[in-house]
Amino acid sequence: MTGPTRPGWDDGSADHRFRVVPAAYVLLRREGQVLLQLRRGTGFMDGFWAAGAAGHVEAGESVLDAAVREVREELGVTVTPSDLVPLTVQHRGLPGGPALEQRVDVFFAADRWSGELQIREPERTADLRWFPLVALPDPVVPHERPVLRGLHDGVLPAVMTFGFGS
Repeated sequence: MTGPTRPGWDDGSADHRFRVVPAAYVLLRREGQVLLQLRRGTGFMDGFWAAGAAGHVEAGESVLDAAVREVREELGVTVTPSDLVPLTVQHRGLPGGPALEQRVDVFFAADRWSGELQIREPERTADLRWFPLVALPDPVVPHERPVLRGLHDGVLPAVMTFGFGS
């Protein structure tokens, strides 16, 4: 197989372009509460509360497929793409920072799922709890806090930025 249909295909012609890492975040909701996980052992924001499920979009995978996969892998429950409610897209980064910190994060909410919630990655998740949106724990991963605040307020822009001084 040749050309753009081959998985992982990259002819190198875009090496001069700025690249970002895409990720999917899923905030499970129920009765004014949101499910958050306490991070540990990841090397990034360990000891902070974060979205119940989140992770990088893998090569050849859509952001919807990544969201569904992350919920299954991290929480042991099933959501379908039609269960996912788009919330916002956040472009974040550290200008001049490492490539891994240049991100486009797509945030979804889900109000329904099937199965029993559980910690499926105990080496990466110290705790999993429901919190009222009006009383979030401290600390919350800094770039996720504005999304959670907007979810509480009922006002989220279609696109937001974080880390660019704006």
